[in-house]
Amino acid sequence: MNPHDVIAAKNSGKSISTTDLYSFISGYVEDRIDDTTMSGLLKAIFDHGMTHDEIYTMVDIMIHSGKQMHFEHLNEYVCDKHSIGGVGDKTSLVIAPLLASAGLYLPMIAGRSLGHTGGTLDKLETIPGFRADIPLYEFQKLVKKNHSGILAQTSEICPADGKIYALRDITGTIASVPLIVGSIMSKKIAEGIQGLVLDIKVGSGSFMPTLDKATELAEMLKEVGEHFGVRTDLVYSNMDQPLGRFSGMWCEVKEAIDCLSGEGPEDTMAVCFKLASKLMIQSGKAKDETESDSILNKLIENGSAYEKFEVMTAAQGGDLSEAEYSPSYTLDIVAETSGIIQSMNTTEIGWGLVEMGCGRKRKDDILDPSAGLECHHKIGDEVKEGDVLFTCFCNDGEKLNTGVERISKTISFGSDPVETNLFYN
Repeated sequence: MNPHDVIAAKNSGKSISTTDLYSFISGYVEDRIDDTTMSGLLKAIFDHGMTHDEIYTMVDIMIHSGKQMHFEHLNEYVCDKHSIGGVGDKTSLVIAPLLASAGLYLPMIAGRSLGHTGGTLDKLETIPGFRADIPLYEFQKLVKKNHSGILAQTSEICPADGKIYALRDITGTIASVPLIVGSIMSKKIAEGIQGLVLDIKVGSGSFMPTLDKATELAEMLKEVGEHFGVRTDLVYSNMDQPLGRFSGMWCEVKEAIDCLSGEGPEDTMAVCFKLASKLMIQSGKAKDETESDSILNKLIENGSAYEKFEVMTAAQGGDLSEAEYSPSYTLDIVAETSGIIQSMNTTEIGWGLVEMGCGRKRKDDILDPSAGLECHHKIGDEVKEGDVLFTCFCNDGEKLNTGVERISKTISFGSDPVETNLFYN
């Protein structure tokens, strides 16, 4: 296999054979193929796509490049949830302990920041002592005992994907449908789960800004899941504005705790319940969404859901009593005109958060646990000149000014009433 011939073939619109694809990816994992050459293949895939068979092959290669989890011995449903990147999306932090308190098992492999979107692991690691790099055997025992855990993609799990994932962030290939599918589904299938729900983000803050593009991705994810025997449900949710009140690092963990304590923002709770209901119905715990909502609300009201979050984080070394951050610098962004908020450039809000220390522009960037923003108004709200739109905060005054400069240009105003829906049917 000549790597440059493979890249040339893909650039001419041809399919890559199973043998060549295996040789190329395994060669990259084993350092026989360098970053520059792999970047060439990623860009060719970004430009020309992959066939279904190529994607199935890529997923299979990624799964078998490392170890897999096994939960056949459990007598309860084993499942997971995944979101396709967003701003203010802390739903995994809510759903994992909430469904665990309902008796389901969730061995969740989560990611770090990617592009303008925040990372579940980065947020969790603002809890002092929290460990996401647990050996696989230990993690499986932890999940068996506590019903849930959130793991980083270590070298044991899909190492082929792990290495490619890091490269995608710096090659401009994040939004490639085949590469997104391969990355997500290889890790999920390697978890040994029976069921999965996917939160397909659509809108200005998503990698998939249009419903047509999101549907293309979602249907391929579902096909791959079912090809490998994982029952897969889809939810299309709106990412035209940040989810919830807070976006950033520790502030999102605090909002997740509010959700588990019955005090979460309405939009965050709605998305969490919609996603959770799919897995409750899959597992047979609930016959429909109404029954699921009733069960889950009781688990929040009686304290079981938050207690499970405490157990889950403590089991991975986290000390919530030590997690409190007071940012050194704070700035308000105020409305320069009166009117009704018509739209938000949520991707640009995400990049503003990256500038403030919530994400990475380079692999070795150090994140700021205190960084984030509070969103005081949403699309459709009527505001007056001088009203506070966002409160931004972090521990570096220069970074804060850079982030605020980007975020301050993200809102458009008008006089027309605007209605927004959280979900796309």
